[in-house]
Amino acid sequence: MELSKVTLEIFSKLEQKWLNHCEGKKTRVLSIDGGGTTGIVAGTALIHLENQIQAKTGDAHSRIADFFDIVTGTGIGALFAAMLTADDGNGRPLYSAKDAVAFVGGKSAELYKEKRVGVLRRRPMFSGNSMDGVLKEALEREDGKVLTLRDTCKPLLVPCFDLNSSAPFVFSRADASESPSYDFELWKVCRATSANPSMLKPFALTSVDGKTSCLAVDGGLVMNNPTAAAVTHVLHNKRDFPSVTGVEDLLVLSLGNGPLSSPSQPKLRSNGECLTSSVVDVVLDGVSETIDQMLGNAFCWNRNDYVRIQANGYEGAVGPRKGEGLLEERGVEALPFGGKRLLTETNGQRIGSLVQRLVASGKSSLPPSPCKEAAVSPLANGR
Repeated sequence: MELSKVTLEIFSKLEQKWLNHCEGKKTRVLSIDGGGTTGIVAGTALIHLENQIQAKTGDAHSRIADFFDIVTGTGIGALFAAMLTADDGNGRPLYSAKDAVAFVGGKSAELYKEKRVGVLRRRPMFSGNSMDGVLKEALEREDGKVLTLRDTCKPLLVPCFDLNSSAPFVFSRADASESPSYDFELWKVCRATSANPSMLKPFALTSVDGKTSCLAVDGGLVMNNPTAAAVTHVLHNKRDFPSVTGVEDLLVLSLGNGPLSSPSQPKLRSNGECLTSSVVDVVLDGVSETIDQMLGNAFCWNRNDYVRIQANGYEGAVGPRKGEGLLEERGVEALPFGGKRLLTETNGQRIGSLVQRLVASGKSSLPPSPCKEAAVSPLANGR
């Protein structure tokens, strides 16, 4: 009995220490939209974000992952998220924002290599094999280790849609840490969320222990803007985020990837029917805008805690310089009961203001969950 009392007292003190550690500091969420094949818009924002962090900390080695507690992404946004959180083996991010964006830009032709299929080879598709090769190269360490969800220096969240269960499937480090049945190779996670059904075949993948399988298509079909999934994850994951009781405890940065549909693009056939290609773009944009509206409502009492960066005047992706205009555009904010308003601050200034808050509150110091290491070690040793 005495031993039980001592044990209880120890755990109570550990719990209090954990809660005190988190008290007064908001949990920081970074979300990166899917959409498009270049990632110029999100890439520009990420480079500016990291440059601002380094300038304000005076540390050229500071990384985005140092100042965020969880990162989520869909499609090409998931690739950025994975590269920025992948562990280099020393507890540091494998890539800087600049290096990640440069890699994706340099490999774009291979990542989205077109091939012609069909009887007359008129239908364009992306080469799955070519994409696989680029993703493996991106998410494999120099020592040859193929990284998995557990090999990230910060929690990672990536959605896709599973055709086997006809439901969304969300890959997360939290689940991977609990069981190898939910741990997947990072390159396969990025491949799953990028499997646009109009350009790629569904992608089949299994967990590292072979017990969980998924037949994935593009996560953008259900969560092109994964911010709400990340917010929900944090609110309900009391093990990793015990101090979070509501959105007032969160600081969220959501990065768009530019609208896929444009007023200048034709959406109707000559007979008045919708073009099939335009429907997908409208759906993806609609998903992203709906999530932005919902989060605008959720954070309406403190709008500074939710920052959405989107290139609303951006059309197309022709050359890397196109993304530069993003930072000079005036920001747009969703209003609580519908509609949007144009802000006086530019997107670049909004990112700068957010970085000031991030740096003032210090590096993200949320340690691994107190019970996670105990839960993970036996599994790791037992493999």
